[in-house]
Amino acid sequence: MNTALRTRGRPAGLSGDALLDVAREVFLEFGYGGASMDEVAKRAKISKSSLYREHSSKKALYTAVVHSWAHAGRGAMRPSLERLRGSGDLRRGLIELAETMRAGILSPPVLEMRRLVTAEAQSQPEVARMYLEESWNTNIRNLGETLKEIARRGALRIGDADAAAGQFTWLVIGAPLNARLLGAEIDEPPVEQAVDLFLAGYATA
Repeated sequence: MNTALRTRGRPAGLSGDALLDVAREVFLEFGYGGASMDEVAKRAKISKSSLYREHSSKKALYTAVVHSWAHAGRGAMRPSLERLRGSGDLRRGLIELAETMRAGILSPPVLEMRRLVTAEAQSQPEVARMYLEESWNTNIRNLGETLKEIARRGALRIGDADAAAGQFTWLVIGAPLNARLLGAEIDEPPVEQAVDLFLAGYATA
């Protein structure tokens, strides 16, 4: 068989976002300490030298993985926020948003990444801060801007929109998030309870 033809037919190794997806799988499976560049290179079907050309160290690769994940998720709530802005029924709109938030924040992939970043927060504090800012804090600010807009229409009475957004988020996901991170099963309170408690504090009527 012609060697050149066999080489051209060989599947190409992974790079870019596809490589980061593989690296994320490795970090989630082994943790930061147990993950190796050898394993990432093997699963990505590239040489270690190719991997190091794209990411100069395991720390650089881990940082890129977390940044990519946070960047991809920071706009996840925008469609629901747009629907909330256009909703003629504030309570119904907030309930829909709360359901979306629970489904997203409590999904297995998101919880797995939160566990990974939390586990490495002391040894990789700058990555944890970046994750917090680019993921959680960005989504809180986006929600705050939406609540501020609704308040300008007169439906809500809000002083600090970011604080209100944080309170809404924790009312919706606090108890189930805590339970799932600790591997516990609880009867999750209906999101309607969280919405009604939020409206009791902020609704104008």
